[in-house]
Amino acid sequence: MSKAFTRETEPDNDHGEETVGSPSPLPAGSKNYITPGGHKRLMDEFLWLMNRERPHVTATVSWAASNGDRSENADYIYGKKRLREIDRRIRFLTKRLDTAEVVDPAAPREDETRIFFGATVTFANQESEEKTVSIVGVDEIDTSRGYISWISPLARALIKAREGDVVTLHAPGGTEELEILEVKYRTIPLEPFGEKGQARVDRGNPGS
Repeated sequence: MSKAFTRETEPDNDHGEETVGSPSPLPAGSKNYITPGGHKRLMDEFLWLMNRERPHVTATVSWAASNGDRSENADYIYGKKRLREIDRRIRFLTKRLDTAEVVDPAAPREDETRIFFGATVTFANQESEEKTVSIVGVDEIDTSRGYISWISPLARALIKAREGDVVTLHAPGGTEELEILEVKYRTIPLEPFGEKGQARVDRGNPGS
């Protein structure tokens, strides 16, 4: 069966995938579809910032402020900067979590051959090169694992198509036809949130 789906939005690379970087914006008024693992990761980060990181940095700033001239106090200046970063991130996470619509990719579907959010799709291009991608939320993108957001041009070209369909993707290099070989719904593993690698303020010792 051949069925063409065209998309006018220009993608960021040859397959219309996102690159990992700043958080992706959501279309105005849209729901924030996310997998259970992605939702847990955002919630874990939110709780860590609220219950551990922010109180820690606040204590550091208070301790640094008590040491004298704030204009030349590196601990105070850096701590205040870090607090602003934390508060921006907390506001961002609050908005994301408030609009979250959790969808389990492993939940049973009426038609498991049709592509929707949470699908893992294997397709082939016109050179018969195969690739597998999983359609996830905007905060779950991981191009190294083939995780693309549901608002990406590639995902939009795939969504609602079925196994055996041929979809048309408008890429920067031109129009590309992709044949859908397989559609699966299964758990999509994500790296959990961890403190390691997070920006921390360990300079100074409040209470010393």
